[in-house]
Amino acid sequence: MLTYEQASDKVIIALDCSKERAFELADMLSGKATWVKVGMTLFFAEGPAIVDAMRERGLRVFLDLKVHDIPFQVQGAVRAASLTGADILSIHGLGSSAMIAAARKGAEEAAEQRGGDRTRLVAISVLTSMDQAALAEIGVESPVAEEVARLASLAYGSGSDGIVCSPQEAAEMRALLGPDALIVTPGVRPAGAEVGDQKRIATPAASLAAGASKLVIGRPITGADDPVAAFDAICAEIMA
Repeated sequence: MLTYEQASDKVIIALDCSKERAFELADMLSGKATWVKVGMTLFFAEGPAIVDAMRERGLRVFLDLKVHDIPFQVQGAVRAASLTGADILSIHGLGSSAMIAAARKGAEEAAEQRGGDRTRLVAISVLTSMDQAALAEIGVESPVAEEVARLASLAYGSGSDGIVCSPQEAAEMRALLGPDALIVTPGVRPAGAEVGDQKRIATPAASLAAGASKLVIGRPITGADDPVAAFDAICAEIMA
């Protein structure tokens, strides 16, 4: 059985909100939460300083920017993003092996420049808001699981430390990529929680049992009447 501290380390709280609300939640969950996700909503509004602010509160940061561009731009963007001190950074798996290798090079350059651990990279496979119909709209006819596996193999073999996928693909990805891959799963919803715009979901315990390394959970915590109680309940489920 996991300890509370170990369970907490599995959960990344998605702060897709204003700076003021993000600080409120971070302070509220101080001493309990280990990780937060800073996504585009917050980062584009506040810039790199928001990462510093979270780290000053003792929190580790998953910077979810889904970087996707030509290799030259990605190398520079990942280097700059890594210099914020983010622990994990997302890139897009659709960018080709050359782009992913460039991202890895940018992260290594940043680690050499600032010292300390290198920012770990996770590649987006298929967004958890997408289903088979959504893939078909953009001309992808292969099944969702097959597309996730294809992009995961490409990314992991090109320098990514792992991938982002839905909990429903976690078991297959763990078997495909092995024990060392970082598998981050959004689309995690405690039993009875609102699904929202997510399509491919699972509970926290089921996601971890399937092989996920980290669970990204936002609205079930941040939108709860009592975010601390909601976080504690999720940790209790993981520990059970």
